[in-house]
Amino acid sequence: MISSSSLSAVGGCRRSAAVPFHWNTVKPYALISPSKASFVSSNAQCGCFRVLRGGSCFSPFGLGNGGFSRVKASLSDESDELSLIELREPSCLEFITSERVKVVAMLALALVLCNADRVVMSVAIVPLSQSHGWRQSFAGVVQSSFLWGYMISPIAGGVLVDNYGGKVVMTWGVALWSLATFLTPFAAEASLLALLATRMLLGICEGVALPCMNNMIARWFPQTERSRAVGLAMAGFQLGSAIGLILSPILMSRGGIFGPFMIFGLSGFLWVLVWVSGTSSTPERSSQISSYELRYIKKNRYVPSLPSPFPERKLVVPPFKTLLSKLPTWSLIVANSMHSWGFFVILSWMPIYFKTIYHVDLRQAAWFSAIPWTMMALLGYFAGIISDLMIKKGISVTATRKIMQSIGFFGPGLALILLTRATSPSVASAWLTVAVGLKAFSHCGFLVNLQEIAPEYSGVLHGMCNTAGTISAVIGTVGAGYFVELFGSFKAFLLLTAFLYFSAAVFWNIFSTGERVHFSQ
Repeated sequence: MISSSSLSAVGGCRRSAAVPFHWNTVKPYALISPSKASFVSSNAQCGCFRVLRGGSCFSPFGLGNGGFSRVKASLSDESDELSLIELREPSCLEFITSERVKVVAMLALALVLCNADRVVMSVAIVPLSQSHGWRQSFAGVVQSSFLWGYMISPIAGGVLVDNYGGKVVMTWGVALWSLATFLTPFAAEASLLALLATRMLLGICEGVALPCMNNMIARWFPQTERSRAVGLAMAGFQLGSAIGLILSPILMSRGGIFGPFMIFGLSGFLWVLVWVSGTSSTPERSSQISSYELRYIKKNRYVPSLPSPFPERKLVVPPFKTLLSKLPTWSLIVANSMHSWGFFVILSWMPIYFKTIYHVDLRQAAWFSAIPWTMMALLGYFAGIISDLMIKKGISVTATRKIMQSIGFFGPGLALILLTRATSPSVASAWLTVAVGLKAFSHCGFLVNLQEIAPEYSGVLHGMCNTAGTISAVIGTVGAGYFVELFGSFKAFLLLTAFLYFSAAVFWNIFSTGERVHFSQ
């Protein structure tokens, strides 16, 4: 029982007549008529709990991040007593200053480094090709060596994430891919084999980044906040493209070919130090989280079956055959494959498209590299807010995910069609920005859905989808060149991509679900 003397210590409340109350567990943060023998101090001047008409008690949201811990300290049996209280939704200020937002901010920084390290080679390949006498076709082989490694690791990385947790795997991933980035210019000076090996190592290690992100968000965020969390993390991923493409030429002008690789590599080592010392794998293991935030996360997480990330835990081989036997799994694979196809086709071929069709030299146009990906980062977070609000308003998770994914696929498909009809490079650039920006809504579709249909297998499921997406990216990137040679038209390939977007959206809307899938059945 929560006594009046226990709660009167909070915020300087003065004791008065006790009134019975209990909390409404159906509608969060509302009160229902008094029942049971639970009592709380009441006083008109109390800043923590206020007596309402009819004998109920209400907190005017005076308990912030640290406030609830003071209640906890005054209770003799904290577990039983706190279970009587339905925690309120945090304010905007409490959300952005919470421990879980610190975790997702660190994930976003990791993804900034992930994509920045990846795209540095697209800038450095020009002076490397000139100094080594590489033909353009061979330069493409060097750039594709990243995807060789990236195709290998997502599934294995997902298994490790599900068994050992996102913090441990992300630590090793960032440390090793930063090492590979740092060593790349030295490897290029040593031999071609060494360069290809470091690029493959980069791809292998970066393959664990997104499964780790999904795992950490599933552990740290309630379901009604996960879209926002994914939006924040993926904003870092998209900004990494813009940052890498803009800063690399600047750093190369100051420090030569070694400049961007060494700066981004050392930044990764710094990130690892902060990550290891300042974050925890789960809220329960955090020494910095407040009692209120911990209770709020545990009360609303809805994934109690997530395994504990203890290193001594026996490695479990996931049921790949069972996972592939369910159509919701295939809806995720198709969605991820199409998302990767569009992403890499736009990243790799749009500069050449503009140069060929509109005769625009975009090598010095930093805004062209920055604006579409910055727009994607902004719209990704905006989509996350909308998605979370839809769920809070009572729209089903399934309907929310289908709406978000439909915008993320039908929107870019339509924008690419309009891009092919643009009569000037400025209009075409505008439609390209729309296409890339609307792709961000997919993050609140298939990317969040990985945590929902199989929280216990979200890492390996993400790995499977990433592998399929990488294969799709290779086919799309390489196939675009052959398609243009065969049909003589970039526009026809963009129309094909738009058709694939529409087809993937239809498949998603038919077979996806926002409910948990029981793979044991």
